Amino acid sequence: MKSLNKVTLIGNLGKDPDVQRLQGDWIVAKLTLATTETYRDSQGNKHSKTEWHNVVLWRVLAELAEKYLRKGMAIYLEGKLQYRTYDDANGQKKYVTEIIGESFIMLDKASKKDE
Repeated sequence: MKSLNKVTLIGNLGKDPDVQRLQGDWIVAKLTLATTETYRDSQGNKHSKTEWHNVVLWRVLAELAEKYLRKGMAIYLEGKLQYRTYDDANGQKKYVTEIIGESFIMLDKASKKDE
């Protein structure tokens, strides 16, 4: 049986991408993406719920994110879910859910970091 691990989101960046250069010319960008759902309850009151998503971009996508993405910008993102665990400094197991970005489209006007 085939399987599919696919995530599609449209949201706003919570901060500028955090870009790191690693050994072997690898580059990684981490960012947070907010998606907001708005609904009305049975009394007609409007409510909003925001979910925050941790996104990781590698190589060329990370370079593009560093150059063009800024806090507050709207983007369309496609990627896949990844779960991982690690032990913190106190030996406690931590669980992380991330979206590994495979492509994105800027929905706002782009501006280079240098401009």
